[in-house]
Amino acid sequence: MTLQNNTKKKSRKKMGLALGVAAAVGLGAGCWFLFLRQTPQDFVQAYMDCIEARDYEKMYEMLDADSQERIDQESFLTRNQNIYEGIEVEDLKLEFKKKDGDKKWIKYTATMNTVAGELTFDNQMYVHREGLGLKLQWEDTSIFPELHSTDKVQVSSSEFQRGGIYDREGKTLAGQGIVSSVGLVPGKMSVDPTQREEDIQKMADLLEISAESIENSLDASWVKDDSFVPVKKIEKNHTVENTLLGENFDSELVKQLVEIPGVMVTDAEDRVYPLGEVASHLTGYVQSVTAEDLEERKGKGYDANSVLGKSGLESLYEDELRGTDGCKISIVDQDGQERTVLAKKETENGLDIITTIDSELQEMLYRQFENDKSCSVAMNPFTGEILALVSTPSYDSNDFVLGMSQSVWDSLNEDEDQPMYNRFRQTWAPGSTFKPMTAAIGLSTGRLAADENLGYSGTSWQKDSSWGSYHVTTLHDYGEDVTLRNALVYSDNIYFAKAALKIGADTLEEQLKKIGFGQELPFPISVTSSQYSNEEHISTEVQLADSGYGQGQMLVNPIHLASIYTAFLNEGDMLKPKLLQEENPQGEVWISDAFTEEAVQTVAEDLKDVVNSPEGTGYGLHLEGVELAGKTGTAEIKDTVEDTSGTELGWMAVYTTDPDTEKPLLLLTMVQDVKERGGSGYVVDNLRPVLESYLLGQEYTKPSQDEPE
Repeated sequence: MTLQNNTKKKSRKKMGLALGVAAAVGLGAGCWFLFLRQTPQDFVQAYMDCIEARDYEKMYEMLDADSQERIDQESFLTRNQNIYEGIEVEDLKLEFKKKDGDKKWIKYTATMNTVAGELTFDNQMYVHREGLGLKLQWEDTSIFPELHSTDKVQVSSSEFQRGGIYDREGKTLAGQGIVSSVGLVPGKMSVDPTQREEDIQKMADLLEISAESIENSLDASWVKDDSFVPVKKIEKNHTVENTLLGENFDSELVKQLVEIPGVMVTDAEDRVYPLGEVASHLTGYVQSVTAEDLEERKGKGYDANSVLGKSGLESLYEDELRGTDGCKISIVDQDGQERTVLAKKETENGLDIITTIDSELQEMLYRQFENDKSCSVAMNPFTGEILALVSTPSYDSNDFVLGMSQSVWDSLNEDEDQPMYNRFRQTWAPGSTFKPMTAAIGLSTGRLAADENLGYSGTSWQKDSSWGSYHVTTLHDYGEDVTLRNALVYSDNIYFAKAALKIGADTLEEQLKKIGFGQELPFPISVTSSQYSNEEHISTEVQLADSGYGQGQMLVNPIHLASIYTAFLNEGDMLKPKLLQEENPQGEVWISDAFTEEAVQTVAEDLKDVVNSPEGTGYGLHLEGVELAGKTGTAEIKDTVEDTSGTELGWMAVYTTDPDTEKPLLLLTMVQDVKERGGSGYVVDNLRPVLESYLLGQEYTKPSQDEPE
């Protein structure tokens, strides 16, 4: 009897269990699993998993009846979504604590990543059995223990300040500055619809933007009659204050703008480039990020409101210049008063970049050649510090930040002089500025002797009849003493063609590779590598001969060429060019023993005569009070060796010889299209006022803005 009763009890128990499981399956599990054996910890974990899944409806299903009576589903969903998505919860983890006291209270430590960094807090939830499963007795404290029902969770941010770019004296090349914000006050605009439309169109024409964009700004939901609605930022070059009318304006544009009813001009902060076009190829510019930028930099803190360095130093040092926005998650009461701070990420401003650039020298070189297609590289030949990097013509970086009109953009891209083209990053035929390298290679390898006479050939020469009609020509017939010194002073192409043949193609190629040809220049700004041939080797005698005086297929980057010239001042070692300022700058060797000490001593003495002897091609730069040395160069740019219609590049490489000079300087300038304008003499004449000002302290007078003749 007892056995039968026990059997019946077991059967009823099994049936009850089966019915319970069936009921659970019928009810559905949502994002949690409703098993009779589910632990309270499992239940809390399932509830919290729904937060990252953004499944707030299933979270609401897990609340007990009393909680659902106190807060309706819509209010629950809205509050939880606003909080958790507002603080951008990710990677939420729970660590449960040992049970003590009432076992229905599940205590845990929550850790999550948020917009303000990692957030960790201790909390507890009251979980109890209701019906067939577990339920949560929900309160606002279930979100955060300090949160009251009338409180809000607030996210506030503070923007970082982008680091500045400065020259060696602390002058700003790029940084935060004041611009003018042109906008409209709707309540001050004409009430006549036709007149209002005409005024908006006039404003659009003056600012070179569309009338539609102005209308869109005025239609923003936040705009009221007394609001200032920004329309466009312009460069601040006037004395306007926060007023509509009645001021005397230095800017004709601003004067015309404020005559339009409702227009107001006020100060605003933005990225500015004080040197403008003088240094734009060097500094580059920033612009608002694009969708492609955001995808490429995903996870690096960029958003739709970020700016990004697009070229030059702004792009090169983007990671250093960019800081980190600060952010704070706090609980505030119904009056907006902060009650507690949950998480805080401090603002980190970007780092400042201090360059070796001398702004005054940069500007003098730009002004001297702004009407030419040119580039200039200036450096301290004993430390490698770059003092100026100039490319002309240029553009204005400020235009990219303030907003460039389509007409300005078109003019930049359609200009045949290519103002957007950065010439100091390219390679060019060096012409006679390369002759000192041929001389140093010949002397260093023993293939050439300084006092060896290579034979008088007049002003035209070819090795033999195998060259056909091709002859090497030179400008000056200086007699029969055809030695290295005279060949450099008179810039004799024939001598250096013969010298290249004596050196030989294999040796010349080997030595050119040694001094950096075909190598990446160790410099922050990437530049095109120098080459001595379009193919792997110098293939013909004519090409070899032409290479000796910087022609043929030889192309050299100006910064690289300047580095080679440092060997004549540093016992044969080539210095690494530097762009960032150091506390105690010392020359850093890039290529040691590029030439022998004996070779550079010989060549260096001859280069002094190029500038200081009356017969020297660089005598136009002879200065009293400071000793200079250097080499002129004119490179022919033509399609074939027989071509006579090509143009010419004019070069000048000049440097101070004394390391104790107050301002040591190595300056290299290239100007395109100097044919019929004096060749390298055009460059020499234009560099003289720059050197007189920089080295002798004479007042620099900007040249006429007329186009060069």
